[in-house]
Amino acid sequence: MRYAILLLGAPYSSQAAHSALRFAQAVIARGHRLEAVFFYADGVHNAASLATPPQDEPQIVDGWIDLQRDHDVRLEVCIAAALRRGIIDAAEAARHGKNGHSLAPPFTLTGLGQLIDLGVDCDRLITFGA
Repeated sequence: MRYAILLLGAPYSSQAAHSALRFAQAVIARGHRLEAVFFYADGVHNAASLATPPQDEPQIVDGWIDLQRDHDVRLEVCIAAALRRGIIDAAEAARHGKNGHSLAPPFTLTGLGQLIDLGVDCDRLITFGA
């Protein structure tokens, strides 16, 4: 079965991000394919390269990066929601005249059309809210 996740919650404001990451790991462990995680609304904060939680807290951003590296899961971030919240990649920083960028690789900025495609192409689109 092919899954996708829509994540609406920031990593340390609610349980949503932690639950979504654990669900993603469980889906893969059961032999299913996780195509992508789409980060929308406050969920875009999961892609922040500058987040530095205390060492005794879960490193959720690193967990998403590990998931992508180990299982080739696309990490897609809504560009409109990200720009509103200061999450920006190098190309958008240059386009908007900003001095730096804060999108952690391998997260990528994309549009809502990608979310629609995930809903059409995957067997299940699971949402984790704030």
